[in-house]
Amino acid sequence: MSPEAIHPIRRIVERHRSGTPIGMYSVCSAHPQVLRAAVTQALEDDSPLLVEATCNQVNQFGGYTGTTPSRFFLEVHTLAREMGLPADRLVLGGDHLGPSPWRDERAETAMAKAHDLVRGFVEAGFGKIHLDASMSCAGDPEPLPDEEVAERSALLCRTAEEARSSVGSGPAPVYVIGSEVPPPGGARDELEPIHVTEPDQVNLTLHNARRAFLSRGLDSAWERVVAVVVQPGVEFGNDDVIDYDRGAAVRLSRAIESHDGLVSEAHSTDYQTERALRELVEDHFCILKVGPGLTFAFREAVFALAAIEREMFRGGAADSPAGIEEILEREMLRDPRHWSGHYRGEESRLRLERRFSFSDRLRYYWPRPAVVEALERLFASLSSGPIPRSLVSQFMPAQYRRVREGTLGATPPELARDRVRDVLRAYGRACGPS
Repeated sequence: MSPEAIHPIRRIVERHRSGTPIGMYSVCSAHPQVLRAAVTQALEDDSPLLVEATCNQVNQFGGYTGTTPSRFFLEVHTLAREMGLPADRLVLGGDHLGPSPWRDERAETAMAKAHDLVRGFVEAGFGKIHLDASMSCAGDPEPLPDEEVAERSALLCRTAEEARSSVGSGPAPVYVIGSEVPPPGGARDELEPIHVTEPDQVNLTLHNARRAFLSRGLDSAWERVVAVVVQPGVEFGNDDVIDYDRGAAVRLSRAIESHDGLVSEAHSTDYQTERALRELVEDHFCILKVGPGLTFAFREAVFALAAIEREMFRGGAADSPAGIEEILEREMLRDPRHWSGHYRGEESRLRLERRFSFSDRLRYYWPRPAVVEALERLFASLSSGPIPRSLVSQFMPAQYRRVREGTLGATPPELARDRVRDVLRAYGRACGPS
């Protein structure tokens, strides 16, 4: 098989397994400015780009973004093409594809919707499919037995393969199995001690999955399983981060070495240091998921731009601040379902967490029409004339240095995207060759 015919993810996995400590980060966001930053970073790094959508974010009913798999696929590919990223360097993935959005329903109903979900992602052209049937549905035992998880995952895979046959073009998808992580959308309570996945659990997950796949004639699909999701001991909460401890994960790191052609996938790597990200890649946690950390950085940039706007127009009669911070707060109070189960405490504490929490529940509100309009007003207000460089230095010092060096424009969208790229640069360096 020629190198050009190999799936981009499989190419990285094969190089990693052959001894080159490289990895791949996964951008888990539908925010258009985050996606633009990710495409720009991939172009600069001359690397493939993996963009993933979770089952809650994008599904056949629109998810919380109001976007279906086919629409998301078209939007991301259109953006990449317009920005000059070749289609063969862009991979779209579906994350936690299974019954999670409907786990309050009976298993029969929830799984039927999960099959439609998987079918929609594959038919749309998504090339990386994370099959996750680990959650219990109404009436199921808690936790769901490993054998039942494997059986349900294999049935979802069969649906994916049937959908792939009906499409009949493009490379076949690769699969990821396992789910040693909080549910999609993040943990619902304060951080508790994180338990690194036991090697025996990895072996059991792979054994049960392989048996379930092969018993249904999914031999070809099993050959395209490239990773298993594990917990290497990383997580973040509202105000703290559990850092990677490679000593605590050494047994888990070595466990995957006995499974040819496979690597581990780590979720919730947001806010890890660059050194920790590099150690994760070196320790075979080859695929690193990042999502809230990117929208958190974008929120930092927007709030910095709002502060710049206040200083520029303080006391002015002709212009007034766009008020995006207040509008975001208003939208979050008007519809608290995306944050109320995650934040605790007095109102003063809740206000801080709504705005500044690492878990970044604020990310669910960027698509709201009032927020979109406020962001457009902010960008337009700051584009009416040059932004004083002293204010850029005051509120966005890293971006100021690049503006001074001539490598970054001083327009509001460029400044905001570059703050997101501060995060992506660290992932790019961590995942690249030493």
